[in-house]
Amino acid sequence: MRNRLALLAVLALIVTACGGSSSEEAPPATSSGDVAAGIVTYNGTCVACHGAEGAGIEGLGKPWVGSDFINSRTDDEMLAFLIEGRASDHPENTTGIAMMPRGGNPNLTDADLYDLIAYMRTLNLDA
Repeated sequence: MRNRLALLAVLALIVTACGGSSSEEAPPATSSGDVAAGIVTYNGTCVACHGAEGAGIEGLGKPWVGSDFINSRTDDEMLAFLIEGRASDHPENTTGIAMMPRGGNPNLTDADLYDLIAYMRTLNLDA
């Protein structure tokens, strides 16, 4: 975990030193959320469907590790997805299982979800 956080810090410094981004807008590799708080949220809400450390559970929740879905979206786009969820009959739902709004926990605030997104980003550093 410390290695991932250190890598995040180094990547942020490199991007800043290099002047930001390329001509194509890419989603940020890091998030403004709190990774440690995101882990707590994950373990309390998401782990039942997405498995230990985001590995996914067949027929329930997609893996977060190496996820093109996560990697291709900005934090704000991920927030919108988490707020809305995805119905079981949505054309892009490949599991047939609904992704409940806010992971089925209506008490999660937007700040909680940004923390969760920060944790998601750490799962995709090594993938």
